[in-house]
Amino acid sequence: MKKALFSLAIIALTAIACGHQHQLKDAGEVAKYEAISLQENLPGDSALYGLVCDGCTDSVLVFLPYSGGGLDTFDIIVAHQEHHIYGQLHIGDEVAVIANPEDPDEALAVINTEVLKGTWCYKVTPKLRSTNDLPKRMQRRMMERIPDSVKQMMLTPREYSLRLKRDNTVMVRGGTYRMTTTDDMSPVEYPKVKRYTDWHLFNGRLVLKADTISGFSKEGAKPSIDTVDIEMLTNDTLILRFPDHVQHYYRQVETEDNQLK
Repeated sequence: MKKALFSLAIIALTAIACGHQHQLKDAGEVAKYEAISLQENLPGDSALYGLVCDGCTDSVLVFLPYSGGGLDTFDIIVAHQEHHIYGQLHIGDEVAVIANPEDPDEALAVINTEVLKGTWCYKVTPKLRSTNDLPKRMQRRMMERIPDSVKQMMLTPREYSLRLKRDNTVMVRGGTYRMTTTDDMSPVEYPKVKRYTDWHLFNGRLVLKADTISGFSKEGAKPSIDTVDIEMLTNDTLILRFPDHVQHYYRQVETEDNQLK
């Protein structure tokens, strides 16, 4: 419900702004608008943030910047050809535009932040704890001696998730917050997960921050920051390239309950 109301409000704002600018052009006036958002770019971030307006095609983006100044039109032909349009563009969606520094009328990439927000999940499979230091051949032999029913029970995949919230905070689920005696005695172990706390875009890249490595604030501790490349973004698929691996995600179906959490 909140998402629907938010989208309606954005569309209404866009329609008013676009219509107002059209009237000014007809009257021969110079369109100068005040900023429609208090959002400010981080130092060094040259991306443009704003809303998608009516008139977009596969070759043209009609864009209303948050900073004001009226509508902008960007050529996005090359961005489409190189698969640098991340998330399908709809009227009223919030987007980040990376303009070509040599041609300000061309967008090198467009990221739909409305599509980016939400809960993204992936499955992880545990590995046997006691055999990590053994040769691969010995690990295979030990696994062969374990009954299939026991093996299936031990190696049950778990779902981890990364939720990018509208207030630019992050919720991470999966793994364990602290090692317990039970976990230490388990014959298998699941991959650890970094518990990010905040997110934002910076020059078209996704920046994920944790107050500490574990995600919990400690006095004097420096934040842990990962700058991640977005390789693919659709309504149901997200692929992120981290410094040390590539992670594939699928979107969790949003319900009334998990939207409120």
